[in-house]
Amino acid sequence: MDIETESVSIPGSGGQTMSGYLARPTEGGVRPGVVVFMEAFGLNGHIRDVVERIAAEGYVAVAPDFFHRTAPGMDLPYDTEISELMKVLGQLHADQMLEDVRATLAFLRARSDVRGDRLGCIGFCVGGHMAYLTACETDVAASASFYGGGIAAPEGFGGTASTIGRTAGIGGRLLCLFGAEDPMIPGDQVEAIRQKLAETGVDHEVVVYEGANHGFFCDQRGTYQEKAASDAWERVRGLFEERLQA
Repeated sequence: MDIETESVSIPGSGGQTMSGYLARPTEGGVRPGVVVFMEAFGLNGHIRDVVERIAAEGYVAVAPDFFHRTAPGMDLPYDTEISELMKVLGQLHADQMLEDVRATLAFLRARSDVRGDRLGCIGFCVGGHMAYLTACETDVAASASFYGGGIAAPEGFGGTASTIGRTAGIGGRLLCLFGAEDPMIPGDQVEAIRQKLAETGVDHEVVVYEGANHGFFCDQRGTYQEKAASDAWERVRGLFEERLQA
């Protein structure tokens, strides 16, 4: 499906705005909307590619820059030192991030080419955490969380309530995708997430790919694993078709 892309400005709370990257099918019509949450490296080429891939599947997709308060427009290479990333990640606050999520959902709902009752999200790394948090705190119908770090931590971003502790608020379907060899998300954390989802009765699926490391979906990283990435993409396509296209 042919698509068109553009840079957008998303109105936020208190008169603030954040930039974003949007893609949509050129055919027109009213489509489901998908929010794409970026990695710690910013709104880079990989995230823009994901936005475009989702649009090619028939959705209006947008990736907001949720570093807009502290590092707007950040686009770092994948060999950036982790200490540099932590400077930005350490300034994130869950309440502010949720403000940005709600502003982005409102932005999509205000568009004439988006079905406001058919919204979903997908995220990677810190964005995978954001996708889980968004599932907990908003009415999105479908969420795909790729290797979301810190979900099972005792505190959320900025010392807020833990994200895993918010799990009972999930009303849509959640897909969690992890790599078995990911040193940033050990197996006991994945198991804690799996157990919490089960005990709260959330509609979910947790998939752990053997031999896969953090970032296995990104073909620009040394940890890219084609087999896991391909399977994960098909699961995401199925999730969005089932919950957003119906």
